Amino acid sequence: MSTLIKNGLLIDPRNLIQAKLNLLIDEGKVKLVTTEEPEADLVIDATGKVVCPGFIDIHMHEEFVGPDGKIMDDDKKSIFRCSLRMGVTTVLGGQCGINRYDPVKYLDIVDRDGAPVNVAMLVGHGYMREAVGNKDKYAEATPEEMVAMEKKIEEALKAGCFGVSYGMRYVPGLNEAELLRTALPCVAQHKMIAAHVRDDAAGIFDATYEFLEIAKKLGIPAQYSHIGSMAGFGQMKEFLGLIAEYKLNGLDVSCDCYPYYAFSTMIGATTYDDGWLERYHCDYDVIEICEGKYKGQRCTKEIFEEERRDHPEHLTVCYVMKEEDVDLALQTLNVMLGSDGIMNNGQGHPRAAGSFTRLFSEFVRKGKLSLDEAIRMCTAMPADKLGLANKGTLRAGADADIVIFDPEKIKDNATFENPTLPGEGIDYVFIGGEIAAKDCQVVNASLGRAVRK
Repeated sequence: MSTLIKNGLLIDPRNLIQAKLNLLIDEGKVKLVTTEEPEADLVIDATGKVVCPGFIDIHMHEEFVGPDGKIMDDDKKSIFRCSLRMGVTTVLGGQCGINRYDPVKYLDIVDRDGAPVNVAMLVGHGYMREAVGNKDKYAEATPEEMVAMEKKIEEALKAGCFGVSYGMRYVPGLNEAELLRTALPCVAQHKMIAAHVRDDAAGIFDATYEFLEIAKKLGIPAQYSHIGSMAGFGQMKEFLGLIAEYKLNGLDVSCDCYPYYAFSTMIGATTYDDGWLERYHCDYDVIEICEGKYKGQRCTKEIFEEERRDHPEHLTVCYVMKEEDVDLALQTLNVMLGSDGIMNNGQGHPRAAGSFTRLFSEFVRKGKLSLDEAIRMCTAMPADKLGLANKGTLRAGADADIVIFDPEKIKDNATFENPTLPGEGIDYVFIGGEIAAKDCQVVNASLGRAVRK
């Protein structure tokens, strides 16, 4: 079915376009961009609205696969549905070294059944480490385990995964030899490595050198994960200078950040190992429990110790990041938006359902970012990093993944108490030329396909 979107303000940062034009889409592609009004099966009047490429979330944590071998898809709890409702049409999962399922098989499931959004995957180093038998995150990998990991990673990259992700903080036993060995398969295919680095706050600089020197040695692209929760404790200005230094000296490095001032991780994660109180200069009450009998409560020493012992898998939110640091990150040209969305049965951080709408309501409308720059951070910039020539643009022949929104009304509604609430102000989301969401509600949850490289 052909669709004409008329009278909208088309914004295409890749092609440096902001103009009132009409867009004809057909057979899953942008067929024509014109000032005329060609006939179409469906006509949408976008007067007063912005028409732009579908948003691309370069950092999120994919949905679980159920015991039936299908991706879980609860209407209220699915993270993919949360993504779609805020205008995201393509996601990159497998982040921080974590895969919910074998990444290649995951892509096969998406192609078999469809998904609410297009799905690309990274190979999670931590997942592969456990797959070859190393269950001790504090232990170094043996030479035999490194060989086995390298082989599995190489196979996954050849099957279309975009690179390797590391949760260096989460696997303290990871050393330089293991980093080099597991990143090596990226070289031949010029695929990237992404990392939640080993340390944050005052330790961010040594952690940055460790990660980026590996990319430099191998000559491969690097993606620095969620920098607001890594350098957002008073280090951001100096940190961004260090990233700029690497980039200007030839390293293909970029960063992502989410527009919130609190981070989220499991209470059993190494983030909360001994020393975290001193690192963040805080007390236990900066932590809010997202699941279980203490859901919505701030921690005491007793609650913290009980949850760490009995439910290390429970998600938390930690309120320690500096607002001025996060704002500075999001106002930096080499930083794109990434939600770092993660959900456990509908519980978690509101960034999973609100990051992209929040960028426009809290940053664009409040004058912290221009409309063009915000759209670039959500579209062309991640598409270019991933090498997706047919996404992140509205040019003729591009994939018809499109968002129509009201720049005066778009906003997030998700909260720490209700983290999956849909936002407002997005009229339509198209995936492959078909309507996937309307008025921030999902109307077709099976249009997404696997994206391979």
